[in-house]
Amino acid sequence: MFEINGTLKKVFDEQTFGSGFNKREFVLTIESGRFPQDIKFECVKDKVALLEGLKPGAKLKVFFDLRGREWKESYFVNLNAWKIEAAGGGAGAAGAPADDDGAPLPEEPGETVDKNEDVPF
Repeated sequence: MFEINGTLKKVFDEQTFGSGFNKREFVLTIESGRFPQDIKFECVKDKVALLEGLKPGAKLKVFFDLRGREWKESYFVNLNAWKIEAAGGGAGAAGAPADDDGAPLPEEPGETVDKNEDVPF
């Protein structure tokens, strides 16, 4: 689990795929060193709602997980946001980790997880 503060630069339109998987991406500008960095995050499934009502220029704290995968010998990294707060911990959109112990659940297209499913041990 990671967190970072920055300024909301852009929110993209929601994308829905044939499998029913949906995501929405956004860009946060991070003041880092001499040059600001524009970092793209994504919210998936029910976390898409975290971006509702947010406007460019908003100061935010974003809580996220790193997601990595390989496809046809190419490697991809996604920053998966699961909680967004107004910077300073004030009122803002909020979410919670997908699972009770804070461990990330699979969020790749085509993967489904039933939180009520019995654990095999």
